[in-house]
Order: sequence, then C-alpha cells, then structure tokens
Amino acid sequence: MKKAFSLIELLIVIVIIGVVYTISIGNFEKVKDKSETLTLKGLREYLQGLPYKKNAQLLCLDDCSKCEVLLDGEKFKELENFLDSSVRSYRYDFSYGMIDAQKDDDVCFSYAIDKKGVGQQVIVEYKELFYDFTSYLSAVSVYESLQEATDAKEKLIQEVLR
Repeated sequence: MKKAFSLIELLIVIVIIGVVYTISIGNFEKVKDKSETLTLKGLREYLQGLPYKKNAQLLCLDDCSKCEVLLDGEKFKELENFLDSSVRSYRYDFSYGMIDAQKDDDVCFSYAIDKKGVGQQVIVEYKELFYDFTSYLSAVSVYESLQEATDAKEKLIQEVLR
C-alpha cells in the first residue's frame, strides 16, 4: 500500500502550478498595460472595453491635470497627466463647418460613449493634432490641421449625397 507521493508526482504538480501562475500573472500585466498606455487615439476603444451598462465617460475638470473615468456615473479610475489645458473640442455642422464644442468653464474635456458603444461626435485638438471621433464604424482618424479634418468631413458628406 502506497502512503506518500513519489518525487515524480510532486515535480509534476509543481510544474502545473508554475504554468498556471505564469499564465495568470501574464494576463494581469496585459490589463495593467492597457490603461497605462492609453492615448487619445485609443480612448474610444478603451472606454468600449470597460464593464459598463449605460455609459462610460472620460471627464477632465479645471486644467485637465486630473481626469476621471466614470462608468454609469460612478468613478472607476483616475488618470493623471493624460491631457492638459490645451485640449479643445469641435463639432462639425453641415451648414457652419467646425464649431467650438467647449461649453462649460469647469469642464476642460469630456468624452462619453453610450451602452451601444457609440461616442460623442467631436473632433479633438491636442498637441497640434486633430482626432476625429465622428465615425461610427472606423477607428479614430488623426489629422494635422483643422482644415484637413474639415475637408475630410465635407468629402464624406459629398460622397453620401451622391
């Protein structure tokens, strides 16, 4: 009758535990890396990947030095130095072209998506680049000037009207 484990059996168990540990730690690091490397271009995809039911929002108050990620109105995470006060938001209007979308003096920047993953229709200027969040189906486009972003919107409208 056998009363103890053999050396081979113990080594097999240790190897299995090591493999499971390595896989689980690797997955934790991947989740951590996603939020640490968040960029304005990847903001919509980042928010869409979070666990929310009604909406997800990035809200930056005052000088934009601190931003909060809100899920269904509740604080999920705080981001420091993600943006600065130079950020500007614009909306494209068919009749008037680009319109400044900054309305509230206390809010430096805000971007939200709804339960279907559809985000606000804005173009964001930050560090001399223009990020186009207006497309539902494609990734965020980046332009080098507001005129380039305006031309792209007008070209799209002309294609739709044909």
